[in-house]
Amino acid sequence: MSSTAATTVGAVRRARRGSLVRRVLTVLGLPVVLLLAWWFLSAGSENYYAPPLQTIVEAFPSTWFEGRLTADVLPSVYRLLVGYAAALVVGIALGVAIGLSPRLRAFCEPPLEFFRAIPPPVMIPILMLFLGIYTPMKIFVIATGCLWPILLNTIEGVRAIDEVLRDTSSVYRLRRITVLRTLILRGASPQIVTGARQALSVGIILMVISEMFAASNGLGFTIVQFQRSFAIPQMWTGIILLGLVGVVLSLIFRAVERPVLAWYHGLRQSQRGGNR
Repeated sequence: MSSTAATTVGAVRRARRGSLVRRVLTVLGLPVVLLLAWWFLSAGSENYYAPPLQTIVEAFPSTWFEGRLTADVLPSVYRLLVGYAAALVVGIALGVAIGLSPRLRAFCEPPLEFFRAIPPPVMIPILMLFLGIYTPMKIFVIATGCLWPILLNTIEGVRAIDEVLRDTSSVYRLRRITVLRTLILRGASPQIVTGARQALSVGIILMVISEMFAASNGLGFTIVQFQRSFAIPQMWTGIILLGLVGVVLSLIFRAVERPVLAWYHGLRQSQRGGNR
């Protein structure tokens, strides 16, 4: 390898390392600053309800790594994932059907507007009468709340697909399953992913609320039990753990989103390059 080629390769590697460092600093910079500020500002705090962060961190392992991780955290994540998956399947299926049919959309629009205006937590006391306080009730609450962002964004995504592309698929007599997979779902996927991202945040909120109303385990139940028993450092550890669960799920979502929307990001990037 010539000296010029070696210099070029070295420059490329340094540029990649520099880009990676900048990304890490961008992602972790603000959280680290906030944690350091919390650590130093709360040091020596004598407020019973706002203990020092050091005390909370010291209480974290004994609170969650001695049985509660499997008894409380995993059941909560299971309910969230099952309810979220059900909302994805139902929301995308109904959204595609309604988005493709103007008559069905006109028929369904009034009841959809009515039911989506009802906050899912309000339904918990009613659902408890029919489903009890067990896992099915919590999954149903999560699925109901996650359904609306996915459904409405799917409808709008399907409606926004270019009519020329639909007519072209009809002219070429493509099979319905091919049109659905390559045109409808792919064309609406940016909107679907947006709705799925919103639904994930809603699902985490409903997971906690449903467990606070009526449960015998779960993150929400445990946090409330700590609060009622005045175990304040343990209560704060539950809140921090809930935030960490949200961060992990968000990272997993981004990892899945990247290959799903690779074509879309590539198209946007090429359009930006063409506009230059």
